[in-house]
Amino acid sequence: MQKIDLKKELKHLYQPSTKEVVQVEVPTFQYLMVDGEGNPNTSQAYAQAVEALFSVSYTAKFMVKKGAQGMDYAVMPLEGLWWADDMSAFVANDKSQWKWTMMIMQPHFVAKAVIETAISEVKRKKGLPGVDKLRLENFSEGRCAQVLHIGPFSEEGPAIERLHGFIDARTGRSGKHHEIYLSDIRRADPAKWKTIIRHPMK
Repeated sequence: MQKIDLKKELKHLYQPSTKEVVQVEVPTFQYLMVDGEGNPNTSQAYAQAVEALFSVSYTAKFMVKKGAQGMDYAVMPLEGLWWADDMSAFVANDKSQWKWTMMIMQPHFVAKAVIETAISEVKRKKGLPGVDKLRLENFSEGRCAQVLHIGPFSEEGPAIERLHGFIDARTGRSGKHHEIYLSDIRRADPAKWKTIIRHPMK
């Protein structure tokens, strides 16, 4: 059975360099999403959102693998859109004021009906509180700039500054701060965490 790894197929989007900021064109993908607000380090809603996203994503993966399609694929990494109503709170790192959309991209061949069945299964078997807030939605970013940060989230500042400088020198920023978490932070050394930092361009 062939195993599809979209991170490798979409290498230009999911394997950027730490050395330079690059411009990319991000097409429309379908994502399983959940919205929330508050400090991700202490928010129960955030923990519940992430647990629900992965539970449903893995349930859908195994349904597709067992189904008529007989396809296997790697579950995509967790991604997050981050902002604040008052962006000075975001810049000042006042995480209590942060708002977020956490999401996991679903391959195009995973039908909406499969996701809906997976949500029902997770709800029935696990009763996770975050499941009711999930939605499947197409998301398009278009022209973006991105760079890879290696290390703890608290040390992203210089990478974000480089990214913003790259964009502002060309067109200006639009949309929301976007992060893609390539590492399992429960197991990996924080010094080795890999995070793609992306921002849409005007």
